[in-house]
Amino acid sequence: MMNIKKWLAGCLALVSLGAQAELRVGDMAPDFTAQASMAGKVSTWSLQNALKQGPVVLYFYPAAFTPGCTAEAHDFAKAIDQYKALHASVIGVSHDPIEKLQRFSVSECRSKFPVAADTDGSIMKAYGAVMPVFSNYASRTSYVIAPNGKIIGVYSNMNPSGHVSTTLDTLKKWTTASHPN
Repeated sequence: MMNIKKWLAGCLALVSLGAQAELRVGDMAPDFTAQASMAGKVSTWSLQNALKQGPVVLYFYPAAFTPGCTAEAHDFAKAIDQYKALHASVIGVSHDPIEKLQRFSVSECRSKFPVAADTDGSIMKAYGAVMPVFSNYASRTSYVIAPNGKIIGVYSNMNPSGHVSTTLDTLKKWTTASHPN
């Protein structure tokens, strides 16, 4: 079992340093398919399929049922109607096993959006969303991906509070630029 004090110290160090995302605005988002749970039901989730419906907010978080990740899931769940109004979908990704995410998708995500299992870390590595101190865990990084697969927004910060507002602002600016009146 992980030493919790060491983990917290690493998280605090990342907050003060600011986690850096490897991928940048303008990069093509790596395609992926993963097992995901929404409302406790497991299915296969595909980025390619989701992008056919509109932009995708892909957010990485360290671990289900931890305080920051729970707060972030609640924030995304509360804002889901705002994302839908912008024709966007949301998916969270962590290293947690799908069985744990089945519970998390109901209790913390409020059955509003899916969470995907990245148990081998391949998705977080493809996106450069790996916690430097504990490489088995994702850094708290959010990507906004346009339907053409290009990344239009990146926000990387271990503090969960800014991810929803930042991704919504990015989507609003993109929508305005893409569909001027």
